[in-house]
Amino acid sequence: MDTSGHFKRRRAALAFLWLLFLTPFLAAEELDCAGCHEPAASSDSVHADIACADCHTNVVDRQHTRGVEPPGDDMCAGCHRRENRELGRSIHSGNASCIDCHGAPHDIRRGDTLESTMSPVNQIKNCGGCHAEPESLIDGYLTSVHGKGLLLSGLIDAPSCSDCHGGHGILVADGDKAATSHFNSPEVCGTCHLLLFAEWKSQSAHGLAWQAGEQGPVCTDCHSSHSINDPTMPPARLASAGSCGNCHSEYLSTFRDSFHGKANDLGFVAGATCADCHTPHKNLAADDPRSSVHPDNLLATCSRCHNDATASVLSFDPHNDPSDPDDNFYVYIIWVFMTGLLIGVFSFFGLHDALWLQRALVGVMRGEFKETGEPDAQYVRRFSSMNIYIHLTIIVTFLLLAMTGLPLKFHDTGWAQTLMAVLGGVDSSRFIHRIAAIGTFAYGIYHLANLFIRWAIRRERGLFWGPNSMVPQPKDVLDVIANFRYFLYRGERPASDRWNYIEKFDYLAVFWGVMIIGISGLFLWLPMFFTSFLPGWTINAAYVIHSDEALLATGFIFIFHFFHTHLRPESFPMDIVIFTGKMSLTRFKHERPLEYQRLVDNDDLESYLVPPPTPGERRRAYVWGSIFLTVGVLLAIGIILALVTH
Repeated sequence: MDTSGHFKRRRAALAFLWLLFLTPFLAAEELDCAGCHEPAASSDSVHADIACADCHTNVVDRQHTRGVEPPGDDMCAGCHRRENRELGRSIHSGNASCIDCHGAPHDIRRGDTLESTMSPVNQIKNCGGCHAEPESLIDGYLTSVHGKGLLLSGLIDAPSCSDCHGGHGILVADGDKAATSHFNSPEVCGTCHLLLFAEWKSQSAHGLAWQAGEQGPVCTDCHSSHSINDPTMPPARLASAGSCGNCHSEYLSTFRDSFHGKANDLGFVAGATCADCHTPHKNLAADDPRSSVHPDNLLATCSRCHNDATASVLSFDPHNDPSDPDDNFYVYIIWVFMTGLLIGVFSFFGLHDALWLQRALVGVMRGEFKETGEPDAQYVRRFSSMNIYIHLTIIVTFLLLAMTGLPLKFHDTGWAQTLMAVLGGVDSSRFIHRIAAIGTFAYGIYHLANLFIRWAIRRERGLFWGPNSMVPQPKDVLDVIANFRYFLYRGERPASDRWNYIEKFDYLAVFWGVMIIGISGLFLWLPMFFTSFLPGWTINAAYVIHSDEALLATGFIFIFHFFHTHLRPESFPMDIVIFTGKMSLTRFKHERPLEYQRLVDNDDLESYLVPPPTPGERRRAYVWGSIFLTVGVLLAIGIILALVTH
């Protein structure tokens, strides 16, 4: 009899019975966790049905003599092996643990519930705990169309962090294998924007380049990644040209110099931007028959905004560079002429007035002008009431035109943008500008009609020649030479008659300006009308003429005319004769000796004598004159700053 075998069988049977006896107690030991610990996992937790020991594997007795194993990634990896492998290869490996993103193990919710830390809403806050810098990440998302859709509109399907960056396998954002890399991001965006992605991929130069593996703009280059705005809203429309210009810098420059670009800089949302003409997702080369700017399609494209556009307008170039003879030679010739005119006028009067200023300062120190004050009570009539009203009309309309026009020319300066905002924006400024233009045409037509009546009906002589005429004459040329000799201390100051050469230049400049600026302004006001019978490039030409002549007029008036009339030492701080129409007899003798002597010789002086200006007339002259001068001087400073800094 094999007693040893029999003994082994009996021992095994006893062990089996002992295990059967202990099983309820072992189960009780597991269930008995609740005896000391309140239920850690709520019924809503994804771990609610998992036994404590499945995670706390080192707990072997009730007293926890070996301690409780702290939760960690290795513990999670016991069940979540695939996720752990992905995390190990991600940018978060060693930087963020499971509980950093998912929260305490006892309270983890299913990812598709709103209470989960990884729900679309909560993950913004959760990810933002680490990715708060730079501000363009989370703050940019919160103000984006995606963030507003999710958090304000409650669209739970709106993209959140993990929709673009992925879940556990997040890689460096610009890494080649990252979902958000340059070449992969279109497909990420395309998971939601299916139609736009399909259109962009096959019908745009950008998408075709992307498919060919070539470098080119993708979704995030134009729309950004986190701060995505609704492209139809003002901020996005106004910023879109700058985005295109990151690649197309040469076209951005010519766009900024066009009306569309300048108005865009000044906040005119309705103005055309790149995408309005080239389309946002179907932008093809101009020689592609499918392109919106192909010659066969251009009229339809322009007609989307300009309903009355005709075929002749197509020679208008929205990206014209007038300084390039190969762009449009006719426009180039006009640009050369206007630039030469600007340089010539500013150079001559810059030298003329600089010499005059130093000579006048020396004259003041020498006391040469001490007798030109107004101590007596005897005055002469210098201007009629109608002259005064016409001049006031010129001042008001000119200042309004300058205030509303110069910001467009110097659109990229801070002062221009501020002034445009004060005036109410491009729309209101354009309305004011056109009202002032109508006023300019009105006084110009009135003056021409008055001249015609005086010459043709009243038979008045001396309007076109002689001492009372504004037509330049040989004496004016001699006076220019004599004045330069006087400025250089080489001779006496020439004696002036009723009008000197400076005043004649001012007068004729108004005639030239009203005609040139007025006609070119009409072209810009009614471009479709004029291009119904003229080629479209005439609008480019009108734009150059209007812009440069406006600079010539405003620069000359606010700098040189103001100096000639008000700011020279002899008249500083203001000459109020144009506002009162009266000049002291003492000053009249000194400044207009030839006219004074002629009036005396003809016994006409008595008819010109008038009482001095009343205190009220003086006060009104100084108040309004100060306002006009201040506005003009401030605009002159703005012009100089813009020319120097830009």
